[in-house]
Amino acid sequence: MSEGVAGDTWRGVAAEDKDQLSDTVSLLLRTRSRRLLGDLLRPHRRQMALLFAIIVLSSGAGLAIPYLVAAGIDDGIPPMLRDDGSGTLLVIVVAVVTAALIQALTRQAFLRLSGRIGQDILLELRRRVFDHFQKLSLSFHEKYTSGRVISRLTSDIEAIAELLASGLDGLVTAVLTLVGTAVMLLVLDAHLAVVALLPLPLLLLFTRWFRRESGITYRRTREAVALVIVHFVESMTGIRAVQAFRREPRNQEIFERLNDDYRDANMRAARIVAIFMPGIKLIGNVTVAAVLLYGGWLALHDAVTVGVLAAFLLYLRQFYEPMQEISQFYNTLQSAGAALEKLSGVLEEEPAVAEPRRPAALPYARGSVRFDGVEFSYTGGAPVIPALDLEIPAGQTVAVVGTTGAGKTTLAKLISRFYDPVAGRVLLDGVDLRDLDEAVLRRSVVMVTQENFLFTGTVADNIRFGRPEAGDEDVVAAARAIGAHDFIAALPDGYDTEVGKRGGRMSAGQRQLVAFARAFLADPAVLILDEATSSLDVPSERLVQRALRTILADRTAVIIAHRLSTVEIADRVLVMESGRVVEDGSPERLIGGSGRFARLHRAWVDSLA
Repeated sequence: MSEGVAGDTWRGVAAEDKDQLSDTVSLLLRTRSRRLLGDLLRPHRRQMALLFAIIVLSSGAGLAIPYLVAAGIDDGIPPMLRDDGSGTLLVIVVAVVTAALIQALTRQAFLRLSGRIGQDILLELRRRVFDHFQKLSLSFHEKYTSGRVISRLTSDIEAIAELLASGLDGLVTAVLTLVGTAVMLLVLDAHLAVVALLPLPLLLLFTRWFRRESGITYRRTREAVALVIVHFVESMTGIRAVQAFRREPRNQEIFERLNDDYRDANMRAARIVAIFMPGIKLIGNVTVAAVLLYGGWLALHDAVTVGVLAAFLLYLRQFYEPMQEISQFYNTLQSAGAALEKLSGVLEEEPAVAEPRRPAALPYARGSVRFDGVEFSYTGGAPVIPALDLEIPAGQTVAVVGTTGAGKTTLAKLISRFYDPVAGRVLLDGVDLRDLDEAVLRRSVVMVTQENFLFTGTVADNIRFGRPEAGDEDVVAAARAIGAHDFIAALPDGYDTEVGKRGGRMSAGQRQLVAFARAFLADPAVLILDEATSSLDVPSERLVQRALRTILADRTAVIIAHRLSTVEIADRVLVMESGRVVEDGSPERLIGGSGRFARLHRAWVDSLA
């Protein structure tokens, strides 16, 4: 990992994240975010309506308490002072307690129901994201960094979880409380209400400032945390290269800089909150003092009762607290809105290799492969394969050789349909690959690469990866066929041995043999080996080649290799140059000629001397 490459990577990621985050506004103003949120909420419409009813009931109970307090002071206490009994006050006290109980019970019901709905929505969202990531084409994953993938399923999901857990509750409750409190203030006394609501324009301006500043700050925060995650994940993923090239100090330096940027963004957010929150409290307390002063003067002149004044002060407390909750909700909304926007963008990403609407029938693949006028280039690049017509009969083993960049691996990817050609067709048994069902294609064509991924689990689990229903006997038979049984049997737990993270407990050659066994057990009609023996030592390679002669006898095989020793088992050799087949024939005929393959073969023989 060179410093220049790392710098370019961070600059590229920053620009991409900046493009995504810079236009992030309110969640409700984002079309695709709104569409995704609607899809997630649609199955829970009845429960959401019940939640709204519970919030209304809870807010109504809360708004009733100050009014009852006013009634208690004005209508309940005077009869006691006149020795007329305490019946009225007791009734009002019971009503206050009842309202408090209703508020507590509805709050409990809301938390339980909203928690269940929220978790169901998050479960469905995680399922959709994971399922869609698996369906997206190889081209998408090659440009989408692993750190961003992790960010989508962790920090973005958590941001939405926070919104579902508390944000919507806070918003709805705050809005109902604000509206309800304003109405109750006007009902109790219009004059006092004017004084109480006089600072409202200042509050709106203050809140607008906070919304604008926090939006800018939050975008910086999200960008900074995305870069921290990307750098951390890529550094840990490439830890071998990091340690081999003594990259730790430079990586630490980059991490410190990114971490400092993240801290600075959070500190700016904290400073804005430190201005807004005390400001709201200050305005609220000054308003309370003004209402108390004016209300006291009105009470002295019998223009308002003490109970109404007390209720006003309680309502003012309820009025200003939601302002802070709304500001907190806006932060949560910004977070969830940006997260939902990125997730909806991923979910609406169309696979470059699309499923056919009406798949063609191919009950049994024989393995005939044909390139019919195929042209291909990677996005924004020069043509890798300018024009190719090629036919590989079923059951034939073809070796493809050539210099780096000749188009060998691209040929293999087109046969596997990791990419579709720009022009022309790739056919399997006369059927265009674009017309084949994904399951049929993956069952018929299997590719083994130089860097095969072993998943966490046992050796048997990894061999059984392509055929989960295969029995233990089938697993052992596949391992025997490619010569892996002896080393597997010698492992501490045999086939039940845990391979460790990415097969880290095995050598490169052993991992490759397990990958061979996995491919053979899948029993495809077409097997592609993309430099798949390059990780094997000479004895292991010879062992695999002997097994391949038997296993590939009735199977179409395309072998891409730099080691010309692998070509010995081929029926036919294709020499590629600049995306074209420049030589085509049997190994014996090409070796005996004077073309490129003959020169490559002589150079290889000389290197063994």
